[in-house]
Amino acid sequence: MNSLSTPLPDLDLTPWPGSLADRYRELGLWTGELLGDITREHARLHPEREAIVGPDARLDHATLESEVERLADCWRELGWEPGDYVVLQLPNTAAFVTHLISLWRAGLVPVMALANHRFAEISQFVGQTRAVGHVCAGGLGGVDHADLAATVRDSAAGLTTVLVDGQGGHQIEQDPRPRPQLPRDLPPGWEDLPDSGRVALLQLSGGSTGTPKLIPRTHDDYLLSVRESNPICKTTEQTRYLVALPCAHNFAMSSPGILGVLLAGGTAVMAPDPSPATCFALIESERITMSGVVPPVALMWLQAAPRRSHDLSSLERLLVGGSRLPDSAAARIQPVLGCRLQQVFGMAEGLVNYTRDEDDEETVTTTQGRAISPHDEVRVVDDQECDVPDGQVGQLLTRGPYTIRGYFRAGEHNARAFTRDGYYRTGDLVVRHPSGHLSVVGRVKDQINRGGEKIAVVEVESHLLTHPGVAEVSIVAEPDQLLGERACAVLIPAGEPPTAVELRRHLRERGLADYKIPDRFVVTDELPRTRVGKTDLGTIRDERTSA
Repeated sequence: MNSLSTPLPDLDLTPWPGSLADRYRELGLWTGELLGDITREHARLHPEREAIVGPDARLDHATLESEVERLADCWRELGWEPGDYVVLQLPNTAAFVTHLISLWRAGLVPVMALANHRFAEISQFVGQTRAVGHVCAGGLGGVDHADLAATVRDSAAGLTTVLVDGQGGHQIEQDPRPRPQLPRDLPPGWEDLPDSGRVALLQLSGGSTGTPKLIPRTHDDYLLSVRESNPICKTTEQTRYLVALPCAHNFAMSSPGILGVLLAGGTAVMAPDPSPATCFALIESERITMSGVVPPVALMWLQAAPRRSHDLSSLERLLVGGSRLPDSAAARIQPVLGCRLQQVFGMAEGLVNYTRDEDDEETVTTTQGRAISPHDEVRVVDDQECDVPDGQVGQLLTRGPYTIRGYFRAGEHNARAFTRDGYYRTGDLVVRHPSGHLSVVGRVKDQINRGGEKIAVVEVESHLLTHPGVAEVSIVAEPDQLLGERACAVLIPAGEPPTAVELRRHLRERGLADYKIPDRFVVTDELPRTRVGKTDLGTIRDERTSA
């Protein structure tokens, strides 16, 4: 097998060094199992137990397995071959799960598009991967993708489009043009990789601007992340997990998400949207025990819960991740929603951290957890990439048995995103505690350099959220001729908007240094969101720059 210590450019997979891969297998971290087999065991052990609940269908484990096998046969009949890429673009439905697992069962590689992606993104995914298929919704989720699918098919030679209607049937349109035989530039020794070491899926990077980069995850590394998440999150066959975020998102799929629940023999309930109205009703009617959301959704739930009469007593655990949950909001989860908070800090590229049930309250409310595996290698470094002591802010670097060694066909970017010895430069600013827990203080690009003084925006946002008149806030940099950058706080008020004088007084009373206090406050009715529900800082920055 090819042994590498630096990322390979422009290949379908940048493999771990051969000696390290062998070690991961010897340690039992990589088991050789395949994601396409995830439904088999519980279809045999608990065939009548509910597996998936969606707006389109309710499936027990036996029916889920039979539907997976039926669809896998369909893909084979279409002429799709193992290793082919297929763009999967479905909303939160049972159909998403059956199609995802059936693609794996047939040896195909799904590209995890979001339901609200459009031509710019889908056409790029198809072109970059040379995809042979595009599986999308025909009327599910209130969106008809027929025109989009046809346009994509006409622009990409060899692409077959499968439209999935809202009743579970298919309208299949195959491109009559002969499929071109495009070469695949694979590294020496590729054929020696076990099936579980090959690319299983292409996840999307979490950037808020531009077309997402594609993240190659293998069966071995992805299953390790899911398998290790389950005991930490206490996922069992009794778990009823509400999929409130877009189902293709890495958090919703694997932390522990849909795959963790299926692996444990539990039930995944697909929510059409993350709103309190929708999710609270499902928590009550489906007796949901666990869910995972991003901080803006958690804040919405906290704000709405006192005004609603839904019975949320079944909810035992709420995982919050995707960005830093303010400490003040974290402290309110249990009193307001009546469930345990579990903070998550992870990335589609690999590393996942959780707070644990045995952690004390302060650790749960002020940190974003510690890595799931003792084999995760975590470094916190300064601008010269020298390690900093625990307790100091630094940039997070990581590598390990489920963290990628390079993005898909992105050699130039890989040279910037990875060190020569394989560490992924996450772009996150963190503080590591002696226990190994990490507190996220922001992103490298989200620091504001105000006249030479560095401001971590998450810290200031956390202080502002303790003001009773602030429901949500994001701080971004604005250009300034004298200082270079100045801080602007864009906030959604809770009731009557507080004045700038009141907010500055509040921050000073909390002991915040004057240079960290925002230069300007802007009140708005809503903040722009990315497709997975995070606050879209890029859009806010653009608006502030042009204001």
